Amino acid sequence: MMSEFHLRREVVAVGRRLAAARLVAATDGNISARLPGRRVLVTPAGSSLGELREDELIVVPAEEAWLPSRAEIGRLPARRRPTSELPMHLCAYAERPDIGAIVHAHPPTVTAFTIAGFPLDRPVLPEVLLSIGPVPVAPYATPATEEGAICIRELIRAHDVIALDRHGAIAVGRDPLDGFRKLEKLEQAAEILWKAHLMGSVRTLPPEEVARLEGIRERASPQNARL
Repeated sequence: MMSEFHLRREVVAVGRRLAAARLVAATDGNISARLPGRRVLVTPAGSSLGELREDELIVVPAEEAWLPSRAEIGRLPARRRPTSELPMHLCAYAERPDIGAIVHAHPPTVTAFTIAGFPLDRPVLPEVLLSIGPVPVAPYATPATEEGAICIRELIRAHDVIALDRHGAIAVGRDPLDGFRKLEKLEQAAEILWKAHLMGSVRTLPPEEVARLEGIRERASPQNARL
């Protein structure tokens, strides 16, 4: 696990990469990273990920039971309020002790797919199956509420990347950079699928090839194929 000093630097760097890749706009998105001592480093509410400073990041307990009420959060100084999507982050950490970081962004093509009702988990691109696996779409949840945690809880147990209905996507990984790369890969895959839809046909891989790719992914990371 990285030190807090290095994680602060990486969260800020990933925030800038998300903005440069146009995976977030304005105050979209949030990032967190697991710290020693059952703590989590998280971006503040209302922050622009492309303009973050290391000293702006907030440390909170990693326990879901700790979550303060909205009224309590509202009484905190503005610069000390954690992202409003904190329940979703803490839920993922509770369900996945293997992960070190979480990145939530609003990739435009991925979000458009969820609005149009097109699935993102069809086995089409081999590199997606190898790098992030199938991507389910979580049911709609009102942003900035505890509903986000409820909607991802079961899915996050089996998936590293989840598209959120009308609300972008969330990726978990070893560190913030790993989460960013998974979202970048997902957005590229969505752009390719969109163009294929425009051309009139999306051909899926045959089941035997899907099984072969899953086997390669499993062997590449035998301790945890998802990460």
